[in-house]
Amino acid sequence: MNNTASILILVFLAVTFLQSGYDKVIDWQGNVGWLKGHFEKTFIKNSVPLSLMLILVLEIAAGILCVAGIIQMLMNKGTTFGFYGSVVSAVTLIFLLFGQRIAKDYDGARTIAIYFVPAILGVFFMQ
Repeated sequence: MNNTASILILVFLAVTFLQSGYDKVIDWQGNVGWLKGHFEKTFIKNSVPLSLMLILVLEIAAGILCVAGIIQMLMNKGTTFGFYGSVVSAVTLIFLLFGQRIAKDYDGARTIAIYFVPAILGVFFMQ
């Protein structure tokens, strides 16, 4: 296992998800409004706030686990938190991909697939 690569992956995932979670907390109403329009022709149109809350919780959990993983790797070379941070990151991205696909936002789905690669590498490196 390459600790430097693992730590960089965890930093990438932590920044990605903590910033995204922060944005949702700071501009909750703006995010809900935009997403209601984005999903207006889908079966989740009436559950946008609940869906957004689920994503927010997953993003914050992923980010915190990744930060804990970085600390753990620097302190004692363990990878437990990093592994779980990578797994929660990957699961979060699958939820986001699902949303983009049902909204028929294929460019958005493609972007999420790019983020999925480091998350899976994190799972692989830290298992």
